[in-house]
Amino acid sequence: MINFDFLTDILLYGTTVSVVSFLCVLILTPRLIKLLTAKGEVVQDFHKPERPSVPRPAGPAIAAGIGAAEAILYIFTWDVRVLAIILTSIIAFVIGYIDDKRVMPGWFKPVALIAAGLPLIGLGAHDSYLNLIFGTAFIPLLYIPLILIILPIVGNTINSIDVLNGAVSGFVIIASIPLLASIAIFGDNTVLIAALPMFFATLAFYRYHRYPSKIFPGDSGTLLLGAVYGSVAIAGNSEIIGVIALLPAVMNSFLFLSSVKRIVEHRQVTSRPTKLTQDFKLAASPEQSAPVTLLRLILTAGPLSERKIVLQIFMLASFSAVLSFASILIQYYFQALQ
Repeated sequence: MINFDFLTDILLYGTTVSVVSFLCVLILTPRLIKLLTAKGEVVQDFHKPERPSVPRPAGPAIAAGIGAAEAILYIFTWDVRVLAIILTSIIAFVIGYIDDKRVMPGWFKPVALIAAGLPLIGLGAHDSYLNLIFGTAFIPLLYIPLILIILPIVGNTINSIDVLNGAVSGFVIIASIPLLASIAIFGDNTVLIAALPMFFATLAFYRYHRYPSKIFPGDSGTLLLGAVYGSVAIAGNSEIIGVIALLPAVMNSFLFLSSVKRIVEHRQVTSRPTKLTQDFKLAASPEQSAPVTLLRLILTAGPLSERKIVLQIFMLASFSAVLSFASILIQYYFQALQ
C-alpha cells in the first residue's frame, strides 16, 4: 500500500528544505568569498606552489542555508526535535566562529560543545533506546550523558578531517548517505527531512571547497556540520550507523590523540605529520615526535599529490558507507525477528 503521508512529506517538505539549503549556500558562498577577501580574512594554502590566499570561514554561508531550511521545516511541523536541531546547530556554529576569530586552547571546542547537546536533552529530541546492530538497548538514564559525549566527539571528529581541499565536505556528503538511509528506516519522516539540509548544503558548498578551494569552511563550518550530523543521528535512532560511516575520521582523531597524548589545537602542534616535497607533493614526516594521523598513514607508501590523497580519503569514506549499509541490513533483520 502506498503511504501517501510519506510521499507528501518527502515531495513537499523534503523538496522545499533541500532546495532552500542548496540554493542559499550556492548563492551566498560567492558573496561571502568577496566579503572575506575584501576584509583580508584569508589564510594561505601552503600545499600549492603559488601559496594562494583563500578566504575563511565559510561557516556563515553554510549556517544560513541549513538554518533557513530547518526554520521552514519547523514552521511546517512545529516539531520540537527540529527546534532542538536548530538550537544545537546554532551553539556549535557560535563555538566554531569564536575559534575562527582567535586560536582558543585545545580544550575549548570539546568542552564547549557539551552545551550543544543540551537542547536535544531539554526538548526531548531523543529516545530511551539505543539501536545496536544486533538489537536495542533500553538506557533511559545513560542516554543523557551519552548525548553530551556524542556531540563533542562527532563535532571534533568531522573538524579533524578538514585537512585538504574538499576533504571534509566530500567526506560529509559520503557519510550522510547511509545516515539518511538509516533514519528513513529507523527514524521517521520529520527527522529524515531535517537531515536533508545538511546533505544539500554540503553538496552546494563542495562546489567551492573542492580542489582548488575557493574558500575554507573554518571551524564554524565543520563544527556546524558535525552538530547537525550528530543531532539528526540521535533524533533519528541512527547513532551506531552514523559512527560507522565516520570511521575514517574517528580513526584520525584517535590516532592524533593517542600520539599527542593530550587535547591540543591542531594549529598549535609544532611537529607537523606531513611535509611538502619540492614538487609540491605531500610526504609523511620522518620526525618521530610528529603526531600520527590518517593523512600520515596514507602517505607511508610514498608522496602523493593533494588530489590523490583526497581521493584516498573518499575511498575510505565509501568503504565505511558500505559497512554502514551492511549494518543497516543486519539491524533491520534482527529487529524484524523481534
